[in-house]
Amino acid sequence: MTTREGRRVQAGRRAPQDGGVTTRDPAGDRPEGQMAALARRFPPSPARECWPATSQRRGHVLARLFAPPFTAGRDDLQSSRRTGLTKLVHWLEEQPGRTWQDRWLASGADAAGNLAWRELAAAWLRGTGWASGNPRTDFIALGRGILPLICGDVIRPSLAWLLSPETPKNLAAEMARSRDPAGFAALAMLSRADPASAATKDLAARRIAALLAANGGMIAGITVGDCLELLAGLADGGGNTSPYFYQLLHALGTFPPAAPPTVRAFKTPGQLTADQLVDRYPIACQPVRALIIDYLRERQPAVDHATLRSLSRALAGLFWRDLELRHPGISSLRLEPGVAAAWKHRVTVKTIRTTGPARQVTESVVPRHDGMNTLAMVRAFYLDIAQWAVSDPARWAPWAVPCPIRDEEMSRKKERSHRKSRMDQRTRERLPVLPVLVAAVDAARGTTAEILLAAQAAPPGGVFTVAGQTLRRPVMTRHGTSAKVWAEDPAAGRRRDLTVEEHRAFWTWAAVAVLRLTGIRIEELSELSHHSFVQYRLPATGELVPLLQIAPSKTDTERLLVIAPELADVLSAVICRIRGSDGAVPPVVAYDIHERVWNPPMPLLFQRQIGIEHRPIPIHGIRALLNAALAGTGLTDASGNPLNFTPHDFRRLFITEAVLNGMPPHIAQLVAGHADISTTMGYKAIYPEEVINAHRAFIARRRATRPGEEYRVPSAEEWDEFLGHFERRRVALGDCGRAYGTSCVHEHSCIRCPLLRVDPAQQARLAGIRDNLIARIGEAEREGWAGEAEGLKISLDGARQKLAQLDQPARRAATVHLGMPGPADIAARILTAPARPSPPAEPS
Repeated sequence: MTTREGRRVQAGRRAPQDGGVTTRDPAGDRPEGQMAALARRFPPSPARECWPATSQRRGHVLARLFAPPFTAGRDDLQSSRRTGLTKLVHWLEEQPGRTWQDRWLASGADAAGNLAWRELAAAWLRGTGWASGNPRTDFIALGRGILPLICGDVIRPSLAWLLSPETPKNLAAEMARSRDPAGFAALAMLSRADPASAATKDLAARRIAALLAANGGMIAGITVGDCLELLAGLADGGGNTSPYFYQLLHALGTFPPAAPPTVRAFKTPGQLTADQLVDRYPIACQPVRALIIDYLRERQPAVDHATLRSLSRALAGLFWRDLELRHPGISSLRLEPGVAAAWKHRVTVKTIRTTGPARQVTESVVPRHDGMNTLAMVRAFYLDIAQWAVSDPARWAPWAVPCPIRDEEMSRKKERSHRKSRMDQRTRERLPVLPVLVAAVDAARGTTAEILLAAQAAPPGGVFTVAGQTLRRPVMTRHGTSAKVWAEDPAAGRRRDLTVEEHRAFWTWAAVAVLRLTGIRIEELSELSHHSFVQYRLPATGELVPLLQIAPSKTDTERLLVIAPELADVLSAVICRIRGSDGAVPPVVAYDIHERVWNPPMPLLFQRQIGIEHRPIPIHGIRALLNAALAGTGLTDASGNPLNFTPHDFRRLFITEAVLNGMPPHIAQLVAGHADISTTMGYKAIYPEEVINAHRAFIARRRATRPGEEYRVPSAEEWDEFLGHFERRRVALGDCGRAYGTSCVHEHSCIRCPLLRVDPAQQARLAGIRDNLIARIGEAEREGWAGEAEGLKISLDGARQKLAQLDQPARRAATVHLGMPGPADIAARILTAPARPSPPAEPS
């Protein structure tokens, strides 16, 4: 007999229905199916019915277990253990079987559970005269006597028996002393540097000991399949399912390189095949089912998995399954006009019911937000089949029929106009309050960091006042073993996790700053890594320009963004926070929710540490941080409802501000990574409409009179001219921020110009200019030069404003207090452009 029966992964829960259509969820699309696939890839250790220790005779077993390292540390404990072990061996010897494991299973002790088995043994002791006069003494002695049998590998209880709450708490300590001292010592050294709590570490050690007790061997012999069995048992038992034990084993190097780097890989769905995608919907007509599967396979090489899932949902679920439910027996793609019209109505509009003040119910028909997309995918399905029938008639010609969706039905001008209006209204509402949000998240970051530092310095039970708040650091039962810092309000008694508060405030500030300063997509933000930093050396001046490389995402085209000083401060703060003790950014593995695959380890910037595992901050986590920050500001929209920001709102605000501040639309298109300039102009809000109309009219006239080559990729000469603009805007106090192709509107009076970005290294020079202006104003007032004094005062105001910008507390904390590296320190690599060749000499 073996103890592996009943410990395999169980599957079979149905997925929720999709849009009212009955679906069949394939096993590979569920976490249970994913674990089953991993179990086949990583099988558990083979179950053995016989091994040397369980086949020994009674005398050899007792002699070995009475000697070190199986003896207890104290004499009274060793006496009780020796008595219990002797009685337990006598009881098992009376059970049928060739080995001690056979006898253990035949006795019913394993099936009875961790407490009931003692009652079975005690009943036998009482019936044979082996019992002592005190039943409690026998009960305790049996519990102590079974530990040497387990640690000595004489018996191997099942995982269900070992995972019960009544399992001896010192099983891990006994295993560390008698079975694998070196392995547990390595685990202890690994977890010592981990900020996890002592309770979490103890629980992980007990579960690793349970694996050794159930399967035998040493820690180095534990496999991924063994961990899968343990996780399945924990899930069935409904107890604490912490995967910390797997993190320790993986970090220890126990598993092969192909092992999943995180236990989260056991619970995430993987990619589905075309058959599995279609079989989520119970299509009755098998020829049509086969056709849709063939169509998806044909499209699969050119689309990502998210698009393939959308196509399968539209074609198999919203289109054909919907038709079968209303027209049983349908088997042809050639639809009657009435059938097609009814389906298009169902897929593009929906009926909603609202209850009025007098409880009257009103029904209204509103368009579905994705109705036109569904029509477009079904129309493409028909048109693709018709086109493929020309090149492969045997395969596709039988299904080539007229498309029920006409071209004029796909006109989306009105829909686009409404969407543009909604987007512009969102931008106009959020652009004025963006500084409020930025100030709020920056203040929250500083306040939470200040409170956390004060709490860390306070003794347990001490009261401290910081940032206008009076808090008390509680006395924890395991003080010093938890990675978190807690505080409580002395008046209300409410306990707060200051570590989590500071963590959320910092990453909220970082997300808001990066999104508003770059205009990148949320997917691109989550993929920013330490490898994204690039330095570009200007060929003429040798000046280093820090760049941020944006990986291909929606348009499959990468791009480079110039890192402004404010953005460099934010990125430096992030890197300083996530760097390890060796100065390197830890690599993390991220799950692509769209492609449903695990990406290789990368030093991502937006990451956090949970236990000893570094995990990326997921996209939904960033959205939750933004929502929580907005709730704290109390901002409302025009209707009085709480104002919400989506990550994409920052992209629209970035493009709107850039174009309003003079950036040419085609440059904004490249910065945003849009394939079409019309998309960029659609993101920009109208301020006012006449401006954009005039701009478009100008572009139309220019395109009519200018050659088309001007709208292609710039030539080397044009690129050199573009770089020359940035070289010429360097001034004594810093850099001029005027847009490309524009001249200085302040007649080179840089002190007064708001576009001047002062170099922090020139702060002393700027202070000297301010002092000189003060002296000159005094001279002008003494001499009666009123006009001269008035002009000098304007320059003095500009100098003071720029000095105040350099002295902002947030900027000072970012560059000095946190010890941030400069752009040269955070850049992953440097690109040096070749020097521009000298122009050829003109012929004489």
